[in-house]
Amino acid sequence: MTFKTAFTTVAWAALAALAAPAHAQTPLKVGLMLPATGTYAALGDAIEKGFKLHVQEQGGKLGGRTIEYFKVDDESDPSKATDNVNKLIKRDQVDVIVGTVHSGVALAMARAARESNTLLIIPNAGAGDITGPLCSPNIVRSSFSNWQPGYAMGEAVGKRGHKKVVTITWKYGAGIESVNGFKEGFEKSGGKVIKDLLVPFPSVEFQALLTEIAALKPDAVYTFFAGGGAVKFVKDYSAAGLKASIPLYGAGFLTDGTLDAQGDTASGLVTALHYADSLNNAKDKAFRLAYAKAYKLQPDVYAVQGYDAAQILGIGLKATNGDPRKKAEFAAAVRKATIDSPRGPFMLSKSHNPVQDMYLRQVVGKENKMIGIASKGLVDPGRGCRM
Repeated sequence: MTFKTAFTTVAWAALAALAAPAHAQTPLKVGLMLPATGTYAALGDAIEKGFKLHVQEQGGKLGGRTIEYFKVDDESDPSKATDNVNKLIKRDQVDVIVGTVHSGVALAMARAARESNTLLIIPNAGAGDITGPLCSPNIVRSSFSNWQPGYAMGEAVGKRGHKKVVTITWKYGAGIESVNGFKEGFEKSGGKVIKDLLVPFPSVEFQALLTEIAALKPDAVYTFFAGGGAVKFVKDYSAAGLKASIPLYGAGFLTDGTLDAQGDTASGLVTALHYADSLNNAKDKAFRLAYAKAYKLQPDVYAVQGYDAAQILGIGLKATNGDPRKKAEFAAAVRKATIDSPRGPFMLSKSHNPVQDMYLRQVVGKENKMIGIASKGLVDPGRGCRM
């Protein structure tokens, strides 16, 4: 190579570097605000693993940019949520936030994201207000609304011929919204909820309420619990002798990620959710194999939601040449996209919530086996969204 040719090559390389957007030369700052301690710690870990798996599959880049992670334990405490999320927004100056599990915490995160115009992708929390009154072009959910599995299960329980149901959940947003969704679907099918029972969050003292359920003698019970609370409730329900006489139904979080700890007490339980084990589609097979290889664990719905959060981020960044500040272009791209998810393909609604099938699942051994579809292509109503 001559000196002239070498000089020309270097010059063109320098010009190309100058022509490239400045942001493309720097890592994308991704803030992970997930539970690292407490009841939901295992859920946060699965979401993080799922998110990072997709990034790894893309060679460590999304939208042409390498990823730099910043982490904050959300503590599952709404009273600390604003301070915690501001550690990522103001201290770390992240480009995008991914989180969280607890609906109360996620609501505070959504308000902070709206105020700062920070891109927020929610990989679990199903609070209705996030894709309702708080909806925004810079906020996207990769999971579900609390209404969706509740409504689907309500329809399914009604179709099974049950007429009188008692509900039980923690006294917090996610549980109450799930129960309200169940009521809407169940009462539409001709049933009646005769009593709503509430447990202070995160208490797992259920005995007095289980005694009340036995006295009420409903046709069935609907519940929303997750994580450690779900493990304890299922065990206590069985130990109280109720499982044999009063069928227990729930949103799928009751038995997702909890089956090892619940053991035989979960056998036969029927739940509704947007994911099930062994869905047998090509994407799910590949995902489960890759996840097992990477982490020596079987994935659950939380891992899927984390994986799809990364997919959505990648789609938006590709459309904006890696620039998350282009919120309108990002939003338009993800709304037009079909996300090839392990749960099956889905799109986003106008309020940025997945439009997806709700599967009817039954616990068989250590799996939540699909036994049918509780609701096909269920769209969250997005009540109050003005986007």
